[in-house]
Amino acid sequence: MPPHGKRRSSPLITLISFFFLFAHSAFAASAVLGIDLGTEYIKAALVKPGIPLEIVLTKDSKRKEAAAVAFKPSNPKTSTSEAHVFPERIYGADALALSARFPSDVYPNLKPLLGLQFKDNDVVASYSGRHPGLRLVESKDKGTIGFQSESFDSEAEPFLVEELLAMELKNIRGNAVALAGKGSRIQDAVITVPSFYTAKERRAVTLAADLAGLRVLALISDGLSVGLNYATSRTFPTVNEGGKPEFHLVYDMGAGSTTATILRFQGKTVKDVGKFNKTVQEVQILGSGWDRTLGGDALNEIVMDDMIQKFIATSRMKTIGVDAKHIKEHGRTMAKLWKEAERMRQVLSANTETSSSFEGLFYEDVNFRYKLSRTEFENLASNYAMRVQSPITAALESAKLSLSDIESVILHGGAVRTPFVQKQLEAAIKSADKIRTNVNSDEAAVFGAAFKAAGISPSFRVKDIRTGDIAGYAVGVTWTSDGKERQQKLFVPTSHTGAEKQVSLKVTSDLSFTLYEQIPATAGLRDLPVVKIQTLNLTASVQKLTDKFGCPTTDIKTQFAIRLSPTGGLPELVRGSVSCEAVEKKGGVVDGVKDFLGFGSKKSDQEPLKEDASGKSSTASLDGESSTISSPKESKTSDSEANKDADEKAKDAKPKTQTIYLDFSTDDAGLPPLSTERLQQIKDRLSAFDASDRSRMKREETLNTLEAFTYKARDLIEDEGFILASTEKQRTEIEEQFKSASEWLYGDGADANRETLKERLDYLRGLVDPVQARKDESAKRPKEVKALQEALEQTKAMVSLISQNREAQLIAEEAASSASAADSSTASTTDSATDSETTEPPASSITDDFADLEDDTATSSFTTTSELPPPPPPMPSYSADELALLTEKQESVQKWLEAKLAEQEKLSPTDDPAFLSSDLAAKSKELNEVLMKLLQRQMQIPGRPKSSSNRARKSVTKSVTPKTSATEAAEKAEDTEASMDDIFKQMPGLEKATEEEIAAAVKAQKAETEQEKAEEVRGDKSAEKTERAEEKAEEKAEGKAEGKAKEKTRKRLKEKLKAKSKEKKKPPKSKSKSKGTTKATGKADHGEL
Repeated sequence: MPPHGKRRSSPLITLISFFFLFAHSAFAASAVLGIDLGTEYIKAALVKPGIPLEIVLTKDSKRKEAAAVAFKPSNPKTSTSEAHVFPERIYGADALALSARFPSDVYPNLKPLLGLQFKDNDVVASYSGRHPGLRLVESKDKGTIGFQSESFDSEAEPFLVEELLAMELKNIRGNAVALAGKGSRIQDAVITVPSFYTAKERRAVTLAADLAGLRVLALISDGLSVGLNYATSRTFPTVNEGGKPEFHLVYDMGAGSTTATILRFQGKTVKDVGKFNKTVQEVQILGSGWDRTLGGDALNEIVMDDMIQKFIATSRMKTIGVDAKHIKEHGRTMAKLWKEAERMRQVLSANTETSSSFEGLFYEDVNFRYKLSRTEFENLASNYAMRVQSPITAALESAKLSLSDIESVILHGGAVRTPFVQKQLEAAIKSADKIRTNVNSDEAAVFGAAFKAAGISPSFRVKDIRTGDIAGYAVGVTWTSDGKERQQKLFVPTSHTGAEKQVSLKVTSDLSFTLYEQIPATAGLRDLPVVKIQTLNLTASVQKLTDKFGCPTTDIKTQFAIRLSPTGGLPELVRGSVSCEAVEKKGGVVDGVKDFLGFGSKKSDQEPLKEDASGKSSTASLDGESSTISSPKESKTSDSEANKDADEKAKDAKPKTQTIYLDFSTDDAGLPPLSTERLQQIKDRLSAFDASDRSRMKREETLNTLEAFTYKARDLIEDEGFILASTEKQRTEIEEQFKSASEWLYGDGADANRETLKERLDYLRGLVDPVQARKDESAKRPKEVKALQEALEQTKAMVSLISQNREAQLIAEEAASSASAADSSTASTTDSATDSETTEPPASSITDDFADLEDDTATSSFTTTSELPPPPPPMPSYSADELALLTEKQESVQKWLEAKLAEQEKLSPTDDPAFLSSDLAAKSKELNEVLMKLLQRQMQIPGRPKSSSNRARKSVTKSVTPKTSATEAAEKAEDTEASMDDIFKQMPGLEKATEEEIAAAVKAQKAETEQEKAEEVRGDKSAEKTERAEEKAEEKAEGKAEGKAKEKTRKRLKEKLKAKSKEKKKPPKSKSKSKGTTKATGKADHGEL
């Protein structure tokens, strides 16, 4: 094993380790808990993103949970092999409420029993006297306390205190998960412990948390936790700037014990990241004192003892002959008395007197009334009142301070509200003004623990408050050397956690030593072992120093670094090493080779030889390095000189410390740890309890469902829709069966298992569900039928649309074939005309006002008053298979619906329906899916290509350039043939215009077009010149075909205008739909003329 602190790993392992570390921080550490582990109550606070320092509520919405768990007995008793019939666990106040009924299975106030031996222990005897119904036994594994439950047979292993406490902590964790929200996982926690807890008790708390599924980030003293909460909202003087620290005393009296903790609060400037400084707050414990048995339980016991004395003094008890011993051995009687004693003590904190009545106490026909005043109570507790000041005195002595140094006394704990306790505190402090109640005496500790947990967790960033806890007890080390047992003190009780000390031992062989705590006892101090350490390679490391470095055994030092753990406060070994001072050998294998070759071990040794006249030596240089060859005589001389230099260097060499780190093993001392088998057995039993609880919850859910179903059936029988869907016979059977089930539930069914309840529920549902289904279907059917019919109508419309589209496609294909034939004819005519002559075609014989339309043969321009609207997108092309598929789907669904509707009409309301509403919804879905696939095709059809010229899109004047060949011009002319009626529809003012008005409009249009062309040419002169040059080059090639197209268009337009002018003089008739053909070299919007 590599030495501690010197372990090395590959970069890959390091990277993987960091990955899992950060992954754990991101998921597991997203929420943390602070737990105030009290004797009577357990409180918890949650810290989670979005939930800062929130108290975890119980299932009854209370802010604290009673520290009790109870087993509700089951019949028969549970054996170790019957995991499915474990008794029910009940927590908190509900568990305490069962103490009078089941005194042998209610386990309250377990904290004082943690880590204690069963034999010869006053705390164990006192606890057993307060709760005589519990059967305390000795654990075979550790010799600690165990509980034998009456709910289990005698062969079952007793429950350890840690096991029962783990159940309570797991219940707290479950409440925290419910508060954090679904999906949250809580694993990390900081738990408060008294400052007097020993290593055994601290380890017991850690074991209980581990069994509950919690990872303890740290254990924090109760007083320090209260002080940390006090500092979160305050800023203290900075000592670096001359400020004086503040000293406060936290007096905490709970149910089981009392502690006094002196804290120092101060600000301090420390170095921050880079060259910056920051001011942090520090809270450190300087001293503490305690009384392990002074608390609320001790005061309750005083009241209970007085109750017993007055109860046995009654005439009835004297007649029966009952004494105090009989009462204290009776579990139910003691449970009742203890509960009332605690209530009366709390009432006396605010009232001067109180009373309590008991019915059936000890015997069923015995009643008892008890009355107590505050004065009587204070007289009974006079001996305890004198002990209130003792923790304060011990804390001041430990911190080496006086009362005048204390600025305030912060009260915490429930028992501090007792009037005589406050009087004793005022007398001890000698100033009532110093006693403060400016913190929450119930929740300050849990808030401080939660703040500590958030500060440790990497998931949160909180105010920088640095805390310092103390050991509580002196710590030392003991070992055996030369046959003698040796001992050395390491830490005092006020040493802060995290402190580290170097321990030097004069040993050269493997040894075993023990770290211990000094615990105050009746006869003085007692050393309790904490951890046992065994070295593994000390002997071999000493031998290595001797052989390799030549270290004398007497000069070898053995050192161990021991510190107080910053998380638990227990002593631990950090590292161990052996070392000695030895002369470092400068040379090595490489240096020897260099010396042999004449290079020397250092540059200072490599002095070049001087050439003499005889030329006995020569020097060669290669790449900046030199090599020397000398004669044998000179070599001998150089060897002797080198030996002298080596001797001188050996004398001048400085010693260096050679260190070897040690391997070691550690084992917990004191109480023996649980074996692996026993620990796994405890975990398995806790898991079986959890499984049993989950099964019980499911049974209760089934029982509640069955009970609710019986009530629901009564309403169904009277429902009008249910009556229509059922027969008289069915309703009678349902009524009888539900009446029988209701009687069974309150009889034998109360203890039935989940399977029996579920079977009964399924049978009743089998009677009701068919009728209910018919009722629901009759209500849903009209709506679903209407939806399907609408889907069919949509499908029919789509079929019609696709059919029209298909017809349009066929017409377009025929027109395309005709145009292709015309292209071939025009192309052949153009080629022959071009070959025979190159002159311009003869002018048209028709002379009219349209002659000037041929002035510009290269470009046809039309002036528009606004932007042209985009052409509509083309219709999608659907195949015959798609049309057939849609038609087939529509017809099949239509036939299915008609058949089902006809079948349904033949049925009565009490018959099962011919089809379900879900079937109708499925058919509608099928039609919609087919329609959506076809419509998605239309959505994917791209639009018409846009013009490549930005100027043409922005300008009001549209310029259209003809095709670049005669064949393309003829094809364009044929494709643009349109009906003259369509032209007049696009130009509504053209019908009313005369020929003279049209001619004037054409001339104006031409003038405006030429003006716009001139402006366009000036704006983009170079581009226009290039374009016109290309157009002129193509003009000759287009020639005759273009002229013919224009001539044909002019003739048709003139004829149409003459016909329209004649129709003006006649009565209006229906418009003819004669078609004409227009040939042009570009697209023109005639509606803009």
